[in-house]
Amino acid sequence: MRTGIWQLLPKETRNTASDLSLQLSSATGKTVSRQIVYRRLGHIALYACLPVRCVPLTANHCRLRLTWRTEHALWTTQQWSCVMFSDESRFSLQSDSRRTLIWRASGTRYHEENTIERHRYGGAGWLVWGGIILGSRTDLHVQCVTMTGHIYRDVILEQHVRLFRGAMGAEFLFMDDNAHPHRANIVVECLQSENITRMDWPAYSPDLNSIEHVRDMLDRRIAARQPPPTCLPELRRSFLDEWCNIPEDQIDNLILSMLRRCKTCIASSGRHTPY
Repeated sequence: MRTGIWQLLPKETRNTASDLSLQLSSATGKTVSRQIVYRRLGHIALYACLPVRCVPLTANHCRLRLTWRTEHALWTTQQWSCVMFSDESRFSLQSDSRRTLIWRASGTRYHEENTIERHRYGGAGWLVWGGIILGSRTDLHVQCVTMTGHIYRDVILEQHVRLFRGAMGAEFLFMDDNAHPHRANIVVECLQSENITRMDWPAYSPDLNSIEHVRDMLDRRIAARQPPPTCLPELRRSFLDEWCNIPEDQIDNLILSMLRRCKTCIASSGRHTPY
């Protein structure tokens, strides 16, 4: 029995216990219940888990990610402390309900066969932007419309980023991703006029951005609120409250993890990392 189950894995890790039960019964001519499948898989340290969802990476993406990480692998804490990490994410009252389970062994969460690559998806809700830097953070910006180059310049850069650049001086670096509004000509011109240096950033690299974990913290805090928000205005107020309640030391630890992230990305040859 143990050998029979193992022969169906890992190439068919997305089969359910019922699927495996039917396949084993067909292959052996004996009735094999799903409960036996669960127990036997547990004996060989395979457990039903949600697959990790990652953005799709091509060979060129991996090469650029690896090059970027190699260039920054020797950065000091002082250098990382001058970087403002930023991101915007869309939140809604509805969560992703696709609960497909896979069978995987402990410690293999981020192995390629245990991940699902997908682009982010939109939906009715709020677009939330924030920035973090060692020892501080921006105010949270929440809007219901799509981000545009004009909004990014007039609100994000002028009302938030520019203040940190003025306080920190020429060592300040601004990290944002390669979304189209971020690369609009009016945004580039604003950065130049305000002497804001933008950090080079490889495409499709949310796992390398410290603020992604802060986004997850915010998401979990919203989900844990009692009672939970039931309408968009309540959801907006929850964002603003929980953003301020995230402990600063947790954010600082994420920024200080950049050296480890660089080493992990290099070790994975530019592919997905467990961050």
